[in-house]
Amino acid sequence: MPHVTIIFDRLRWEEKELFEKGKELGLDINMIDVKNEPKELTNFNKDPQIADIVLQRTISHYRGLYYSAILENYGHTVINSFITSLLCGNKLLTTLLLAKNGIPTPKTYAAFSMESALKVIDKLGYPVVIKPIVGSWGRMIAKINDKEQAESILETREMLTDPQQQIYYIQEYVKRPPRDIRGIVVNGRVVTAIYRYQPEDDWRTNIARGGKAEQIKIDGELEELMIKASNVVNAKIVGVDAMETENGYVIHELNNNLEFHGAFQATGIDIAKEIMAFVKELVRN
Repeated sequence: MPHVTIIFDRLRWEEKELFEKGKELGLDINMIDVKNEPKELTNFNKDPQIADIVLQRTISHYRGLYYSAILENYGHTVINSFITSLLCGNKLLTTLLLAKNGIPTPKTYAAFSMESALKVIDKLGYPVVIKPIVGSWGRMIAKINDKEQAESILETREMLTDPQQQIYYIQEYVKRPPRDIRGIVVNGRVVTAIYRYQPEDDWRTNIARGGKAEQIKIDGELEELMIKASNVVNAKIVGVDAMETENGYVIHELNNNLEFHGAFQATGIDIAKEIMAFVKELVRN
């Protein structure tokens, strides 16, 4: 049996790098494409082709979430766990936990009809930000500047067949520099952090949308916030996103299955090796 199994649904640079760094550290690793491996739900025995320690690296939130649940039911240890993936992958649940644990986060509302969503937007004042509760890479996130735009976006979402699109996650627009901060936390330690600068033609900072990464040495206050945020969801490997405001830092998202190629290029920090060194410690224990 291998020491570690990496599960994925599309082989990106990150998965290849994790595999190579794990090999360099002496780990016996195999990789499994979850799209090709159905699982029996009524079986409670460990899968012999899957290691005791599993690194979950699927792009699809739902594939990773439910595959993790199945493997944990078999007795495998999944990093990150089902519950961590659930909490980080759902912005509504993330916000509830951050706020409950005293971690500064933007003022956010959940509305469950178009009419109540419009009331919330009026209460917050324009501009506001609306996000899907599940999603990544800045997709379907919109900055709403006026009532006409709000009605147009909400009417479109009302027509979509996915019922989650009728759960309106509405957030105050945070006045910040043209950037945010991504910290990468591995086993309770910030291994590196970057500024993510928004491109000239977009207000979003996602590197997948053309954002530019630049290394930053974070201060003790932000480091403490990032570690605390990772702990409230029991994340072993997580990207913590923060914004600078005139009143201090706010944490706005947690990413349990982060991409880190851009951060590696900007900082030179061997993030894959940091992750696999942590995984190796799990294998030893």
